[in-house]
Amino acid sequence: MNENYIILSVSSNDLGKRIDVFLSLKIKDFSRSKLQKLIKSKNVKFNDELVLDRSLKLNQIGKIIIIVPKPKEINLKPQNLELKVIFEDEHLILVDKPAGMVVHPGAGVTENTLVNGLLFQCKNNLSGINGELRPGIVHRLDKMTSGLIIAAKDDFTHNSLSKQFKERKVNKNYKVLVWNKLPKIDGEIITNIERSKKNRKNMSVTTNIRGKEAVTQYKLLEQFQIEKTIISYINCQILTGRTHQIRVHMEYLGNSVIGDSTYKKNSSKNQFPQKVIDLITEDFIKKNRHALHAASLSFIHPKTKKTLLFEANLPNDMSNLLKILQKTKKNC
Repeated sequence: MNENYIILSVSSNDLGKRIDVFLSLKIKDFSRSKLQKLIKSKNVKFNDELVLDRSLKLNQIGKIIIIVPKPKEINLKPQNLELKVIFEDEHLILVDKPAGMVVHPGAGVTENTLVNGLLFQCKNNLSGINGELRPGIVHRLDKMTSGLIIAAKDDFTHNSLSKQFKERKVNKNYKVLVWNKLPKIDGEIITNIERSKKNRKNMSVTTNIRGKEAVTQYKLLEQFQIEKTIISYINCQILTGRTHQIRVHMEYLGNSVIGDSTYKKNSSKNQFPQKVIDLITEDFIKKNRHALHAASLSFIHPKTKKTLLFEANLPNDMSNLLKILQKTKKNC
């Protein structure tokens, strides 16, 4: 057989509930989004009638049958990518991802991704909730962002971590080098973010209510003024996890991330002293690397219920640039 079946009984106590809510309460191993996808793909029946609307109200006692297709086989190759493992147990793994590594396969990329490395490291023991191309992946980092990322080894852990992210219980801090002086020493940016109308691969701040709320808190750690140019070293804590959130918000604030070739509206690199810009160019611009690092991550372990905090030091390229800025500042 190429599919499995789940059969559930609907009692009088369940009447009036939305079918997707009912299913998510009954089937703990599936996320609500996965159940909604099963409805959308016409794999759910209620009293022998195909369910076409996820918001359908249960209006009679009866039986729900869910057809769960077996995952498509895909030849994702486990690869020994010598991942920098920060923590690992039987339920999850935490990795310090280098800049330049794609998180999961897609768009013709099937090798040298974080997923390939995780398959090797975890001996194929990763949760299957996100499908065959994203096993274990709970959240993501941009290709050119370095730092901490979690992967789940089982569906229970995956669901628990996903819920923590959704409920803003995961504490995520990033170290960032940005152009220009901040408007305030610390502050909070709250906007909606949506796909850019000019380029669907990019994101933009919007007043459209269909955009998703994005909240970023920032704090100045150190400021460098060299000749006429100012660079700020900051900490960003994100309370939401929108695509490109920090990069979009910093451009919106007037402080584009150093090395960002996409969100660079207020980049000041052409005004920077040549001896420093050469080093910035070498480490960041030429390899399309932005100075953004996921430095700390705190969450509740799904099994032990203990609060865990992990930190990852700045990678060499950012650390070296910071030292150069500190040294150049003193010599000015």
